[in-house]
Amino acid sequence: MKSEFSARIDAGLIAWPQGLTTSLFMQFRKTILENQQYLNPQRSEGFAGLGDYAAIGEGRSVALIAPDGSIDWWCAPNLDSKPLFDQILDPQIGGFFQIVPLADYRVTRNYRENSNVLETRYDTDSGSVLLTESINSTLAGRLPWSELARRIDGLEGEVTLKITLRFATAAETRSPWIADSAQGKVYHIADLMAMLRTSEEIILDHVDDERISGTLTVSKGARSLCALLVTEKEPLAVPDMKAIDGRIDTSDTAWRDWVNSLSYSGRYSSLVIRSALSLKFLWYSPTGALAAAATTSLPEGIGKEKNYDYRYAWVRDACLIIKAFICLGALEDCKAAFSWLTKTIIDHGVRLRACYTLEGDIVPEERFPALRGYQDSQPVRVGNNARDQIQLSMYGDMLATAQGFVEAGHVLDLTTARLLGELANCCADSWRQKDSGIWELPEEQHYTHSKMACWLALDRAVILAERKYIEPTWVERWKRERDRISQWIESHCWSEKLQSYTFYVGSDEQVDAALTLMHHYGNSVNPERMRATYRVIRRELGNNGAMLYRYSGVDREESTFLACSFWMVEAWAAMGDGAGAEEMMTEILALLNRRGNVDIFNEMYDVRSQSWRGNMPQGLSHLALIFAAQGLSNAEKSKS
Repeated sequence: MKSEFSARIDAGLIAWPQGLTTSLFMQFRKTILENQQYLNPQRSEGFAGLGDYAAIGEGRSVALIAPDGSIDWWCAPNLDSKPLFDQILDPQIGGFFQIVPLADYRVTRNYRENSNVLETRYDTDSGSVLLTESINSTLAGRLPWSELARRIDGLEGEVTLKITLRFATAAETRSPWIADSAQGKVYHIADLMAMLRTSEEIILDHVDDERISGTLTVSKGARSLCALLVTEKEPLAVPDMKAIDGRIDTSDTAWRDWVNSLSYSGRYSSLVIRSALSLKFLWYSPTGALAAAATTSLPEGIGKEKNYDYRYAWVRDACLIIKAFICLGALEDCKAAFSWLTKTIIDHGVRLRACYTLEGDIVPEERFPALRGYQDSQPVRVGNNARDQIQLSMYGDMLATAQGFVEAGHVLDLTTARLLGELANCCADSWRQKDSGIWELPEEQHYTHSKMACWLALDRAVILAERKYIEPTWVERWKRERDRISQWIESHCWSEKLQSYTFYVGSDEQVDAALTLMHHYGNSVNPERMRATYRVIRRELGNNGAMLYRYSGVDREESTFLACSFWMVEAWAAMGDGAGAEEMMTEILALLNRRGNVDIFNEMYDVRSQSWRGNMPQGLSHLALIFAAQGLSNAEKSKS
């Protein structure tokens, strides 16, 4: 008997990525069926695979859900709060919230169309149930408390589910305790208050300070609800169960309304919309900041040390999401993101920090909580020391973003216009310095990408000044400094031996995939050299394939970097090779759809083990897909 998901495919109800050939369409059909279904999913020493998660969120926090119905990660109430559930980092002491059949089962999962409401179907020999999950919001925006809702519907026969909840102790630094109230039992976890609300038919057989467990038997046509309410340093609202259940569908409507407000009409539209929805997980609605990812310390290489905290807002990522919102036609989000960015820079000065907190403050220095780490990958980190690095490329990010912002129809205020002039002057003064580069490396060098980004910053400052968006007082100085930068790059950063721009000055046999972001420089200064560089990057960092490592030698300690792979697609399209770009895009998508999370990307993909690596959902990966699709759309338009 065919599953409901198979029937939907056969009926043509699943939207497939536009632009795929018929043969690859059939490959997608086969592999997505394999991706969506698990049979009794197993853990390894308590860990689910990094390619096994789905996400839910509401623009303030994100929960990650494994195929066995366990929420293994949720920081509440905010993305950068201490985790309420953290089993993903330590199965022995970590918190989790699981709903799973007691009998053997098959599981299929997908999001509702144009929505971040997740549907999970469990099929057992005795029956089937549908679990619908949401971190709820309203049509007017987020709730003043966190409301994680899990609805259970009986579809066929009868299924008995086990429900288990254990709160995290933040690496044994806080101890949950329970207290009775007029509204029910309330958990206190340091500054948090939490309450589990359940339908009457759910039988809780164990409730104490550390754990809640129970069972639910569901028959066809029956509906039950589990909801976790959380607040921090505030009274806890206890809404009616019917209202909580209704807000699952209200949240679904809100997601669909947002998608319907977008105006993207280019290639790969279904994938672009899904990536846009994934970005909304990370877009912190209280301020307009974009978190790089929802997690910390998920390893770039299993058992290795590159495990970082990405729950902060990078200037680079903030600039890219503004560009993405412009591409998508998301006017309100674009303005909010740009306002957060400029306000944060004004507050802290034009000597830019690489990253800030979601509230626009200084990121805390790294500390190392005593957790096991994902599959024993140490250390586990909270905080990020990139906050103190010099990264010159941010000036290019900022000035290029400002140009796109005003050319999309926005009007700059005087304070922001003056800020942009100050940033251009700071770049003109600073470009000769060594820095840590886009990859935040400990060794400061004259990185080629950083120099090209400084060229881009001053080139865009000149354009903004000549079009009277910013004050033109220094425009002649910016022109001369811009030309000095390009002359310096052409003299110091090109390797005749390699026939490529190098990683940094003196690295004659090393290349950097970040140069795929510098196609504007290539097209303006030396197209032949840039095309040659891209050929070398693909050969040296991708083994002539589409999946790229970040820079020479890094393949020994990490996996291919998804954003770089999509950046190469965008770059080739921008440099005039639309057919080559299309080939790479198809190769990437065919590979990623063999395995993976439910419509969310991690930072990296290990082509050797065909498994995901790094933090998730990773904003940079989804942003890069959007720009690759837009680049292919632009190339197609230019041909016609």
